[in-house]
Amino acid sequence: MKKIALSVFLGAAALAYTASGASASTLSDVKAKGFVQCGVNSALLGFSQPDASGNYAGFDVDLCKAVAAAVFGDVTKVKYTPLSAKDRFTALQSGEIDLLSRNTTWTINRDTALGLNFRPVTYYDGQGFMVRKELNVKSALELSGAAVCVQSGTTTELNLADYFKTNNLQYNPVVFDKLEEVNAAYDSGRCDVYTTDQSGLYALRLTLKNPDDNVVLPEIISKEPLGPAVRQGDDQWFDIISWTAYALINAEEFGITQKNVDEMKSSANPDIKRFLGVEQGSTIGTDLGLTNDWAYNVIKGVGNYGEVFDRNIGAGSPLKIQRGLNALWNKGGIQYAPPIR
Repeated sequence: MKKIALSVFLGAAALAYTASGASASTLSDVKAKGFVQCGVNSALLGFSQPDASGNYAGFDVDLCKAVAAAVFGDVTKVKYTPLSAKDRFTALQSGEIDLLSRNTTWTINRDTALGLNFRPVTYYDGQGFMVRKELNVKSALELSGAAVCVQSGTTTELNLADYFKTNNLQYNPVVFDKLEEVNAAYDSGRCDVYTTDQSGLYALRLTLKNPDDNVVLPEIISKEPLGPAVRQGDDQWFDIISWTAYALINAEEFGITQKNVDEMKSSANPDIKRFLGVEQGSTIGTDLGLTNDWAYNVIKGVGNYGEVFDRNIGAGSPLKIQRGLNALWNKGGIQYAPPIR
C-alpha cells in the first residue's frame, strides 16, 4: 500500500509541475543559475561515462555540452545528474533536471502520458541480444529456455516479452534496476543472454572480463529512436534543444567542422552565413532567445554530428560502430535536419 501511495503522490506531483512549473521559462531559470542540469546515464561506454575525476564524456553528454554552448557560449556550463532507467522520467518531471539526454527511446506513452516532449532522434537504434560464444547460438530464435539479463523500467523489458511471446519461446527474465547490476550479473554467469539496444551491447561487451568470449547476435527486434526529452509546456526550451541537435546535423551537411568553423564564417554561401550568425539582419538566433552566433558556438564547442559520432561511438572510438541509419540522408542514412532559414 505504501508503494501505491508513493506512486500516486509522485504522479500527482509530476502533473502539478507540468501544469504550473513548466509554464515558467526554463531558459530563464537556466540562465539565472548559470548552467544546464542534464540527466545522463551513470556508466555507458561511448554514450555517458565519468572518468576517475568525475568528468563525463560521451555521445549523449556532447548534446548536453552543445546546449550549454548554444545558451552560454561555453560547453563547461553543464552539471550532470546520473540517472537509472527507472528514475530518469521522475527527475525530468519534477524539475530536478532541465534536459534528459540518456539513450532514451521515444514512444507514444512517454510522449503523452508522462508529460514529456521528444525530438529529434539523435541515434537510430534497435534492440539486440548478446550471448557467450560457447553456447554456439547463431540466432535469437535459438534462445528458448534461456535466462535473460534485462534492466527494469525500459522498453527493452517490454520488447523482450513481446518477442518471446510472438515466437512461442520460453525464457527466464533476470531483472535489475541499475545498469551496473545487469552488467555484473551477465559477466558472472547468472544469465545466458544480455538484451538491450544494440549500441549498448557493443559498449557493454568491451567492459566484460573477457569481451572476445561474447558475441552480439544479428537480429534487431525493435525500433529504438533515441534522443533528448524535455518537459511539456515550454515551447521555447523545446525548440532550443531541438535546433541545437539539428545544428549538429546541418553543420555536417555543410562541411562545417570544429576546426574550420572560423574560416567558414567568410563563406559566400548564404545558408552557411545565416547558420553561423554572420548574415546581416538575421534574427534566427534571437528568435530562439539566444544570440545569433548560437550555432557557431555549438560547432566550435563540440563539432558537427559526424565528429560527435565518430569520436564517441564510431570509427575513432573503441566501439567502432558504423554509421548505418545514422549517416546523413544524402549519404545512405536517414539523419535529416530541417533548414535553418
